[in-house]
Amino acid sequence: MFTGIVEEIGTVQRVEPRSGGIRMLVGASTVLEGTKAGDSISVGGVCLTVERVTDSAFSAFLSRETLERTALAKAGAGYKVNLERALALGDRLGGHLVSGHVETRGQIRELRKEGEGYHLEVTCPPDFSPYIVSKGSVSVDGVSLTIVEDLGQAFSVSVIPETFEKTTFRLKTPGDFVNLEPDLILKYVMSVIRNLTADKRDGSITMDKLIQAGFVTE
Repeated sequence: MFTGIVEEIGTVQRVEPRSGGIRMLVGASTVLEGTKAGDSISVGGVCLTVERVTDSAFSAFLSRETLERTALAKAGAGYKVNLERALALGDRLGGHLVSGHVETRGQIRELRKEGEGYHLEVTCPPDFSPYIVSKGSVSVDGVSLTIVEDLGQAFSVSVIPETFEKTTFRLKTPGDFVNLEPDLILKYVMSVIRNLTADKRDGSITMDKLIQAGFVTE
């Protein structure tokens, strides 16, 4: 589990094709402190298991499923990634609960300076749209952000100067792909509601179904 508060920017040093995926070597410093094989690190918002640790890098295996769902499929030597170690019980939760299980890829539609901060718009596939809730949370490349506006199959967020300078957002341009993970609690609540109200002939959620399931009172 992570918080979406990035600790440092790492650099992909090497990508090696392997049966069923790739092995990636990521250069880092801060996130290596106290890290050992078997630990989890969020790499661009993707939860990866550390295989080996050296004084200046760590390696991890990325399955074919991970490559198909995330922007790390395009990562090569020199690619910059946001890094965060797993949350320890008792730590402050400065962002929101992030699992590192990326739902899909989004694409930056607009990134512009707005006052001292930045305005970011990201498009997303139709099946991610239900997770877009104004003032709700979303993880973009592993960064915890608050949704400003629901734009249909897109959403906008405000990026403060501190976040912009300490993450890969300062390296992004319109057209770049990013990893998206919805708010974890919202995701599970919606999953439960779907399971309770789904009609075998019609999987849509209606007010009548919510009333019948006890979620809404008349």
